[in-house]
Amino acid sequence: MEKKLMLGNEAVARGLYENGVHVSTAYPGTPSTEISEYAAKYDEIYAEWAPNEKVALEVAIGASVGGARAFCAMKHVGLNVAADPLFTVAYTGVNGGLVIGVADDPSMHSSQNEQDSRNYAKASKVPMIEPSDSSECKEFIKAAYEMSENFDTPVIYRLSTRVSHSQSIVELSDRQEVEVKPYTADIAKYVMMPGNAIKKHPEVEDRINKLREYAETTPLNRIEYGDKKIGIITSGMCYNYVKEAFGDSVSVLKLGMVYPLPVNLIKEFANNVDTLYVVEELDPFIEEHCNNIDVKVIGKELFPMCYEFSTRQIKELISGEACPEFDTVDEEVPMRPPVLCPGCPHRGIFYVLKKMGVNVCGDIGCYTLGAVAPLQSIHSVVCMGASIGMSFGMSLARGEEFAKNTVAVLGDSTFIHSGITGLVEIVYNKGINTVLVLDNSITGMTGHQDNPTTGKTLKGEKTKQVDLELLGKAVGIDRVSIIDPFDLKQCEKVLKEELASDEPSLVIVQRPCALLKSVKFPGPIKINNEKCKKCKMCMKLGCPAIVDRGDYLEIDKTLCVGCGLCQNVCSFGAIE
Repeated sequence: MEKKLMLGNEAVARGLYENGVHVSTAYPGTPSTEISEYAAKYDEIYAEWAPNEKVALEVAIGASVGGARAFCAMKHVGLNVAADPLFTVAYTGVNGGLVIGVADDPSMHSSQNEQDSRNYAKASKVPMIEPSDSSECKEFIKAAYEMSENFDTPVIYRLSTRVSHSQSIVELSDRQEVEVKPYTADIAKYVMMPGNAIKKHPEVEDRINKLREYAETTPLNRIEYGDKKIGIITSGMCYNYVKEAFGDSVSVLKLGMVYPLPVNLIKEFANNVDTLYVVEELDPFIEEHCNNIDVKVIGKELFPMCYEFSTRQIKELISGEACPEFDTVDEEVPMRPPVLCPGCPHRGIFYVLKKMGVNVCGDIGCYTLGAVAPLQSIHSVVCMGASIGMSFGMSLARGEEFAKNTVAVLGDSTFIHSGITGLVEIVYNKGINTVLVLDNSITGMTGHQDNPTTGKTLKGEKTKQVDLELLGKAVGIDRVSIIDPFDLKQCEKVLKEELASDEPSLVIVQRPCALLKSVKFPGPIKINNEKCKKCKMCMKLGCPAIVDRGDYLEIDKTLCVGCGLCQNVCSFGAIE
């Protein structure tokens, strides 16, 4: 068969294709996003972007109950959003196989926290599988669907940033069609009112016990004996670090099924090695299991609780010997802090908010970079959609005058994800808060995915486009404005009017993302240093194309797109 170098996420999508999956749902979230984008390339798979992870999982559950194999993808914080249906589908079980892909983000490369999704598997009493490379990403999908259907359970498929975004060789196979199973209305199985649910809990406990027995013999868990002086229990990407660090000079118990964990297999391995380590990123999940079954291991007293591990780190901590130093270059590497792109439509509104001294409750998106210098216009960020509720809560704590100097800021995709209910909260409870939806015509942070406001589906098909202005009015907002963030005078005028109002207001800040192919700019502009007074107002925009050379200011023509925003803040006409 053909072999191909694949991203882990691409390999997962290939596994869905090869194993007869019919429905794939998701909300984009790094590092899981590409699973759905690759799945959408297969005509045999219906693939969609849902408004949020809860809806995505509910659609996948419905497809499963309807008899089809279904998959739902999200990042780790998305599982928080989807937790409500997750805990209950653990009780109902499945019809067609149901697999939930969750990508954790150790070191928080693109996330607001570093949670460990293995805890969700334990709390929801749902089995979890964890591949360690792209080949396993594809191959373990088959095991996940067989487990789901054989044990009548959803299965969580745990990935991580390094597994999702690294590449390794994958052997391709043909698609094996799996017929949609018959559907029969079964109230006792699928209607989780108390009278039915109370009977289901013992079944869930019995299922976990059977899965625990299965964990003892499944090929997903395997022992690789080398020198038995040192034994290491590990899983996922850490397995690769261990093998790279030590090769066959240690013995390894590789766990591909990380919940429920085996008991006898771990005890057998422990009895055959002199010193036993557990190498796992984030929480001491495997270590605590070993402690509970009276297996002595060395874990978090040696390895850190935070951040990703590395081959070098693991080798030094276990061997106690320093690895050879890296070759270094005696050159000072310039800092490259994250920054809004040249031409970004969000830059103008943050400049105005900073100028006005407004308190800003921010949200999750590329616009979160409005919090960094020199804009520093966002003062709080918690989770998707929280900006609106937080702004209302702060006004409850501090009064009406505070509300009249406070705004909530969130993107169009984030607003659809979980902001609409916050808007309803303000209207229903008689708030006077001002909400800014930064509508850049795309889901920007995760790589330009369409959403319900763009008029296109994941597969690029035209569909109904949510009208944010009508939506605001429909939930009871009478004051709805649309402004251009590059028109700084209009932005300031409208914001002053809305903040002064005794009613809630919705301001749609509308201009497409600078990176969209449809967006055209005239090209680089420059600073006329004969006119420039070095007031440095343009520097306050935080545009990476504007450079302070000490004696003069300069626009880097390799970065400048010619959006003209800096011309709007220059009082001397020095930018041409």
